[in-house]
Amino acid sequence: MRIMIKGGVWKNTEDEILKAAVMKYGKNQWARISSHLVRKSAKQCKARWYEWLDPSIKKTEWTKEEDEKLLHLAKLLPTQWRTIAPIVGRTPSQCLERYEKLLDAACTKDENYEAADDDPRKLRSGEIDPNTESKPARPDPVDMDEYEKEMLCEARARLANTRGKKAKRKAREEQLEEATRLASLQKRRELKAAGIDGRHRKRKRKGINYNARIPFEKRAPVGFYDTADEDHRPADQVKFPTTIEQLEGKRRADVEAQLRKQDVARNKIAQRQDASAAILQANKLNDPEVVRKRSKLMLPPPQISDHELEEIAKMGYASDLLAENEELTEGSAATRALLANYSQTPMRTPQRTPAGKGDAIMMEAENLARLRDSQRREEARRSLRSGLTGLPQAKNEYQIVAQPPPEESEEPEEKIEEDMSDRIAREKAEEEARHQAFPQV
Repeated sequence: MRIMIKGGVWKNTEDEILKAAVMKYGKNQWARISSHLVRKSAKQCKARWYEWLDPSIKKTEWTKEEDEKLLHLAKLLPTQWRTIAPIVGRTPSQCLERYEKLLDAACTKDENYEAADDDPRKLRSGEIDPNTESKPARPDPVDMDEYEKEMLCEARARLANTRGKKAKRKAREEQLEEATRLASLQKRRELKAAGIDGRHRKRKRKGINYNARIPFEKRAPVGFYDTADEDHRPADQVKFPTTIEQLEGKRRADVEAQLRKQDVARNKIAQRQDASAAILQANKLNDPEVVRKRSKLMLPPPQISDHELEEIAKMGYASDLLAENEELTEGSAATRALLANYSQTPMRTPQRTPAGKGDAIMMEAENLARLRDSQRREEARRSLRSGLTGLPQAKNEYQIVAQPPPEESEEPEEKIEEDMSDRIAREKAEEEARHQAFPQV
């Protein structure tokens, strides 16, 4: 069995098939193009086109300007031949080959340098060329192989078929229709020659035949008519909108732009006639107070009077004092720790505002007494300081002897638990004592 390896030197027939396939399929369907060539892959077909067969490739001698540009770009972009090639106007393989030749000529100092036969870069007998896409095609032999002939015939048939995949089936159907037509024609001729009239009867149609008649036709009555009145009467032609602008109408942006232009023209005319009035009008229009009129701030009427607010504040202050002074008296400390705090539990909303538990007059009297005591203490401190200023000052710190303050006993005070009845009696006694202490209030 013969093993076919894709690759090798390009032949003249393969180049021609590739050109025809590119003309038909374009430069993007390389897999379909390579299906016409038995020994070439899609990548090799693409490389062959862009390295040799493309008509835009320059195959003339290199000029000095091109050599200078090549050397300059090779210095700026080393080994980037695919980037250099479109700038120079050559293929990457041509640029690389020319660059190596220029380097060899510079080493030998010979401008007309030609590679010798023993150059290691040249192919020896038996070696395979790795870059066959950039070499000229090999001429076709006189006696071609069978697979090459089959490839050429198949490519010719496929490339000649420009009507798609169904061209054979369509041609077969056309041939069958033509044969049917000829058979029916021959049959009619034979029947006519035998004296049998086989005319084709027309099928009756239900309704109007729109090919033969005019629907909704108004026939003019027979006779002569005077057309003098019609000559003077203008013909009323209904005009229909013919453009998109006429159908949709004017756009809002166009209308606004036109109005803006009219305003600008009107302002210019006003400035020419009366500049001061135009400036006043413009300032009036640009005034923010005119643009946005602020309305008065309308607040709802107060629901609570000032007197009621004072009463509510007093009640809150009294409840805070009672909460600070009161303690749970039922049970011990251990049982109080187990109980939850129910002071924040929401209760039923009362119909009326409850009255305060404390006496406001007594609270004011207590506040006055505290203020009086604080003033007395401040006066005592001032008198003591004024009396101590007349004493002689100490010469050093050793003459000052300060008595240490008495140590406070760290023993905790015993808490006495009392019943609710005892507590109520104690509070009543304290109130009576306050009344006796402040009789003038």
